[in-house]
Amino acid sequence: MNAQGRLHHKPIGITMGDAAGIGPEIIAKLFSQPLSAPAVVYGDAGVLKRTIKQLGLNPSLAVVELDDIESFSPGHNLQVISRIAPLPESIQAGQINADAGRGAYEYLCHAIDDANSGQLRAIVTAPLHKKAMQLGGADFPGHTEILAQRTGTKHFAMMLANHELRVILVTIHIPLNQVSASLTQERELQTIRLAHDACKHAGVAHPRIAVAGVNPHAGENGRFGQEEKEIITPAIQQAQREGINAGGPFPGDTIFMRARRGEFDIVVAQYHDQGLIPVKYLGVDHGVNVTVGLPFIRTSVDHGTAFDIAGKGVADPSSLKAAFNLAVTMTPPNLH
Repeated sequence: MNAQGRLHHKPIGITMGDAAGIGPEIIAKLFSQPLSAPAVVYGDAGVLKRTIKQLGLNPSLAVVELDDIESFSPGHNLQVISRIAPLPESIQAGQINADAGRGAYEYLCHAIDDANSGQLRAIVTAPLHKKAMQLGGADFPGHTEILAQRTGTKHFAMMLANHELRVILVTIHIPLNQVSASLTQERELQTIRLAHDACKHAGVAHPRIAVAGVNPHAGENGRFGQEEKEIITPAIQQAQREGINAGGPFPGDTIFMRARRGEFDIVVAQYHDQGLIPVKYLGVDHGVNVTVGLPFIRTSVDHGTAFDIAGKGVADPSSLKAAFNLAVTMTPPNLH
């Protein structure tokens, strides 16, 4: 079998996330319809079996437990890998649970290790709950930091995307009052480079990158702050010297509108809410979270565990499906 054939037979690994959230439900619903590529779930087989039964999905959707990724075989079943003890059936939907939090962390780690060793085409993650994970002994701000630490990745960024807008973040999960002190020319430049690479992976031949300022009116030539003049502009200029089509810094209150209208392919936002509010305002149903800079492609849903609706059978799998399809798009055979 040639290299392209081998790639097509590598599964995409889907992590179940927190068992008390909507992860099991949206995964069951995803597998109840045709998928565009082979997939394997890292999670708890018992939880998924009970979820399928509760939802009344097609009884022919069988859950098959695997010992490891080497046992995977492309087919129509929902194949599940879990290297930890089964979760207790006493876990309640919508309730913070340390066992569910620890499980979500372990499923993610096992998927990362298999992807890092070249056995997965990509990783797609269902939501985890930070407090539950912390109670389970894994204290991380979120998926992104776990992925970076376990792969030894130093330069990484979070990108949010939907059919109207792409946004990548310079800083991620830090308090707002620490943002300015965290901005450096090197960090700006690395994020611009990652934005360029992410667009190329997504099929954009000639990415147009807009960089947002951190201050009102992008600093207004130093009147409202010096970050634009001293940090952001020099990074943009260096990126331009490297042949990257980057512009700015642009005022944060208008640049997302301009990108949505088609002037740019991606916006570099300086901090978490500056970038995520515009994307999520457009709706989370088809939003996708991408960790850029890893040695493999990782996409995720653009929503949380949704404890308020967990276990009620009303969760929408659209974001998971969009994340899965984007993972397929970003891993064509010619990239391997």
